Amino acid sequence: MTVTLAIVGAGARGASYARIAVSEGLATVTAVADPDPARRLALAEEFGLPEANVFQDWAELAARPRLADAAVVATPDRLHAEPAVALADLGYALLLEKPMAPTEEDARRIVEASVRNDILLGVCHVLRYTAYSVKLKQLITDGRIGDIVSVEHLEPVGWWHQAHSYVRGQWAVEARSSPMLLAKSSHDIDWLGHLVGRPVERVSSFGGLHHFRPENKPQGAGDRCVSCPVERTCVYSAVRIYERFLGDPVYEQWPLGVLTDDVSPAGLRTALAEGPYGACVYAGHNDVVDHQVVNLEYEGGATASFTMTAFTALDFRKTRVFGTRGSLEGDGRRITLHDFLTDTQETFDLDPDGGASAADGHGGADTELLRAFLAAVAGGDRSLVGSGPYETLESHLVVWAAERARRDRTVVTMEPAASGS
Repeated sequence: MTVTLAIVGAGARGASYARIAVSEGLATVTAVADPDPARRLALAEEFGLPEANVFQDWAELAARPRLADAAVVATPDRLHAEPAVALADLGYALLLEKPMAPTEEDARRIVEASVRNDILLGVCHVLRYTAYSVKLKQLITDGRIGDIVSVEHLEPVGWWHQAHSYVRGQWAVEARSSPMLLAKSSHDIDWLGHLVGRPVERVSSFGGLHHFRPENKPQGAGDRCVSCPVERTCVYSAVRIYERFLGDPVYEQWPLGVLTDDVSPAGLRTALAEGPYGACVYAGHNDVVDHQVVNLEYEGGATASFTMTAFTALDFRKTRVFGTRGSLEGDGRRITLHDFLTDTQETFDLDPDGGASAADGHGGADTELLRAFLAAVAGGDRSLVGSGPYETLESHLVVWAAERARRDRTVVTMEPAASGS
C-alpha cells in the first residue's frame, strides 16, 4: 500500500517530510495547504498536484471530504491545534511537528481528538528513531548496565543555529512561538523518558537569556550586519554565518531557504540588508533563553540532568548513562559501554546518515521517522510509532513543569497526564 499524504504547512519541515516520503517510495502527496502562495505553489508543482487540491489554508482542506490517508501538520507552533483537531475529526492519521502545541490546553485537545476518532497520532520526536537511539535503548533494556541510576545529557544547539532560529528567527519570541525548552528541547525530555522508561516525579530548572541582549552589543556596532563597522570581528555576523552556505545544495534549502528564494550572492545580500536575518543579534527583539538546565527525578529514584546551551558547535547530543553494572557514553555517532564486572569497554559505531542539523535530516532521524509512521499507516500497526498520545502528552507536561520551576524558582511535583497509552 502506498500511503497518500496531505501537507499542511509547506515550509522547510513540511516540504522536507513530503520529499522524504516520496523519495522513499512510501507515499504520494495528494494535497497541500499553506497561506504563502510561493510555498504552496512550489510544492504543488513539485508533486504535480491538481489546482483543486491546493489550498490557501488548512480550513479549506478541512472543508473538503478526506483527500488522503494521513496529514503532515507542520504549521507554526501556535497554529497546530486547530488543523490537528479538524483533520482528526475527518479521519486523517496525523504526523504532527513537535511541539504538539505551546499550551497544555491545546495539547490535550489534540490528544482527545486523536483518541475520540481512533486515529494514529505521531509527533515528530525524531531522536527516538535513529539507529543510535535504538541501540542505546536496546543495551539498557538488555540489562547491560544494570539499573539506571543517573543520566547526564547535553544538547549542543550551536552558536550560529541559536542566532538563526532563536534570536533572529521565528522562535525568538516566546509569545509568538513557545518557550525555548518546548520549541527546541521537547525532543530531549521525551528521549530521556524513553531511555529511563519511568515517569518523572519531580522537576527543577535554571537558565535564562545570558548573552543576546542589548547591553552586550559591541562598541560601535550597527543595527545590520551588512553595514556594521565591527562585523568582521563579530562572532554572530550574519554575513559570515550565511555566506559560507552558498553553493551547498543541502544548506541552500536550510537555513538559506528560510531567508530568501534567491540563494545567489546578490539574493542573500538583499535578504540580509532588508530581512530579519541580517539584524544585529543584540537588538533586543528576542526573549527566549540561550541556556538552561533541567533536573529530573524519576519514579524509583533515578535522576537525569539535561543541559541546553547555545554556546557550542551544532552537533549531535552527548549522553552518559550510569547504571549499577556499567555505564554508557554516546555522542550520536558511537556508543561506548563500560562493563564493571569485567572492567572492559565495548564500542558500537552507528555511522549516522549525515550531520545533526535539520538540513541533514537530523542524522537520518527524519527518514526513519517517516518510514515508521508511513508503515504504521499502511499496515495498521501503531506500535511502529515510538509513543502513544498520552505518553507524548506526558513528556510535554514535564517541559511545562520545568518552565514553571525555572520561572518560580521552585521544585515541581508531577501528576499523571491521564490513563491510556
